[in-house]
Amino acid sequence: MAKEPKSVEERSLWEDAQRMLEKAARDGVTTVWDRLEEQTPQCAFCDQGLTCNKCVMGPCRINTKGPKRRLGVCGADADLTVARNFGRFIAAGAASHSDHGRDLLEALHGVGTGTAPAYAVRDPQKLARLCVECGIDVAGLDTAAQARALAEVLFADYAMRGKALAFVSRAPEKRRAIWEKTGSTPRGIDRECVEMLHRTHMGVDCDPASICLHAARTALADGWGGSMIGTELSDVLFGTPKPAKAEANLGVLSKTKVNILVHGHSPVVSEMILAAAGEPDMLAAARAAGAEGINVAGLCCTGNEMLMRQGVPLAGNHLMTELALVTGAVEMIVVDYQCVMPSLVPISACYHTRFVTTSDKARFPGATHLEFTLENALEKAREAVALAIEAFPRRDPARVEIPAEPVSVTTGFSNEAILEACGGTPEPLLKAVKIGMVRGVVGIVGCNNPKIKHDSLLVGLARELIKQDILVLVTGCATVAMGKAGLLDASGAEQAGAGLADFCGHLGIPPVLHVGSCVDNSRILHLCALLADALDVDIADLPVAASAPEWYSEKAAAIGLYAVASGIPTHLGLPPNILGSPLVSDLALRGLEDVYGAAFMVESDAAKAAEAIGRSITAKRLALGLNDRYDGAVYS
Repeated sequence: MAKEPKSVEERSLWEDAQRMLEKAARDGVTTVWDRLEEQTPQCAFCDQGLTCNKCVMGPCRINTKGPKRRLGVCGADADLTVARNFGRFIAAGAASHSDHGRDLLEALHGVGTGTAPAYAVRDPQKLARLCVECGIDVAGLDTAAQARALAEVLFADYAMRGKALAFVSRAPEKRRAIWEKTGSTPRGIDRECVEMLHRTHMGVDCDPASICLHAARTALADGWGGSMIGTELSDVLFGTPKPAKAEANLGVLSKTKVNILVHGHSPVVSEMILAAAGEPDMLAAARAAGAEGINVAGLCCTGNEMLMRQGVPLAGNHLMTELALVTGAVEMIVVDYQCVMPSLVPISACYHTRFVTTSDKARFPGATHLEFTLENALEKAREAVALAIEAFPRRDPARVEIPAEPVSVTTGFSNEAILEACGGTPEPLLKAVKIGMVRGVVGIVGCNNPKIKHDSLLVGLARELIKQDILVLVTGCATVAMGKAGLLDASGAEQAGAGLADFCGHLGIPPVLHVGSCVDNSRILHLCALLADALDVDIADLPVAASAPEWYSEKAAAIGLYAVASGIPTHLGLPPNILGSPLVSDLALRGLEDVYGAAFMVESDAAKAAEAIGRSITAKRLALGLNDRYDGAVYS
């Protein structure tokens, strides 16, 4: 007997989402929640990682129970099949983030060679610092020459002949020794991804544990390589974020302006859209079309990039992308790549919305494609904005519903900004940790999954953690959830424990700090390394943890694994598709602790997850000889 569809209240935590779900039903629009219910029950073999289609002797299903237990045609058992699938899952996630980093590297090189005329170095001081860090003598080098020199060093990180990536030197010496001992030091970003594909070809690596250890090395190539390159070069090219006020949720859409949503992950495109939308000619054209102006807002990680640096309002996260179009108020959605649901094309066609793609890597049938390159980016951005303006007169006011008022958020907490808030040194944060005012730090990172009530586990976990005086850093799709919950505002400290509330009040910061998009989880790695170096300990010794409560993507799996391999215990709200292998599951939940000093935990209940994370932080504090609770010691 088919289950009754979930109510809108069961699908999302938020009233704006619930109202748009009701409107979607009235408008005949199918959403991600509807499609999940159509797919339920899902394949049990796939869910456990027990299917294999890597060769045409198959596809195979590995039955591990009952009298019909089977191996794959090649002889692969459950452990090997699950390990192969998980390894490729990690490689795809690492490749995606790292290719994002490559695009930023190409842009930096274009600035250095004069072939990217619309782009420039907005933080020359950071460029110079990175050059020195990478061993480049900047004496006598102008900005363009520094850009070229740094690009050449980082291009080598994508190759195969290096012994270690440039930014691996940021990791504490004790952590690097662990990687060296376990053969986990990432040698080249592309090399590790390609080697994983090779290892998991039939008849290559048939040791599940060996495959899983290489998965960790592949993930580290993302965290300390591709993602870190993406983060650092975005700062160089578009500005290092500083704390500022902005707005979030569907209320940021305008009833009177041309609404353009930028969606995806790369600021290379969205920065040009924002520049074009602010040009006098474009604004005049919008007014001539009957609009009061042009409103650019963000979705997902492209939205996070723009929010952090330019104060562009953030309309929603992954599960809000369809619902943003259902408002009927969006003239155009411009996408680059990653996390862009194919459903957005037909949903756009239900309204007057133009769906515009910009990358040759990310083609969508039915979309308008404008190929953005470093040479033509601003020109193509103007074409895109013009298409949005043309769509505005076709907007049907009777179909427009903007379901909320925007909420205020504080954004822009780059590592540089965090240190500046602490007076230029990590010492104030370390002091707060030592006296128990801040018992620990947890990174809660992006994604939504319709299997979990939208944003409920993200918000529930954050609220439970800050009650325990645990400072939360947030990235990606978790950002809007925290903003809606009032946790990205200084007033959110009212929801925190006494110690954390005092610390936030002392520095004038929220209890949850927005540190960027999902590639910017590399900021959290770097901050942990800085704190570990200041205390002369390994990252695994710090009272820190990570969490991906509502994750869904290959990229999120790579993030979680590089966090664990860096020594950070990591919580997941849902397990990856590995439960068909007791060996791989045990390695993830326990065995990695012996290798890296950290492992995964899986828990879908916010209070139970916070309790488990709190126990881990308590154990780390006691091992460091620190009191576990704030005793009211004076902080100055």
